[in-house]
Amino acid sequence: MEKNVKTTLLTITVAALLSAAQPTVADEMQTRIADSRSAIKEFATTLKGKLKAAMKAGGPVNAIDVCHKVAPAIARAESEKRGWEVGRTSLKNRSPYNAPNDWERAVLEQFEQRLAEGEPAAKIDYAEMVEADGKREFRYMKAIPTGKVCLKCHGTNLQPEVAAKLDTLYPDDMARGFKLGDIRGAFVVVQPM
Repeated sequence: MEKNVKTTLLTITVAALLSAAQPTVADEMQTRIADSRSAIKEFATTLKGKLKAAMKAGGPVNAIDVCHKVAPAIARAESEKRGWEVGRTSLKNRSPYNAPNDWERAVLEQFEQRLAEGEPAAKIDYAEMVEADGKREFRYMKAIPTGKVCLKCHGTNLQPEVAAKLDTLYPDDMARGFKLGDIRGAFVVVQPM
């Protein structure tokens, strides 16, 4: 009997040590959120730098080429570097390639509700572990607030040359009419698990 008690205590102790050594789901979520935020920060910082340089060199018409050609390349590079999907989406997308899927649409709608309830757009994000096509994924989205400079291409009063270039490159453009502080869209990160 004493041997059974010792064996049981040893089993319980080993199990407790093993479970203590394993990261919890909450720990894993926090790590994945931090990693996603890092990827988004790199994407956003690189894109912002390219946009500023283009604006300085040739104004908003010149900057449109950055969003049209360079932004997708930055997203691809960040995705390849990390082995994840990194990109952008919006309820009012400009490029059809950035149209939201059902999950992203639901999160974006939730973001709009949170904004309407007074939460600042810059603070709005969401993370979830989901089952998709038989695989587990971690998904993260961070709202993109509309800043003053964004209004040059996404606002209501576009310069005629800006509107003309957007019409040429994006015949189905929905990404206009934003106001300062609106949610322009969101960065999206999908990590396989």
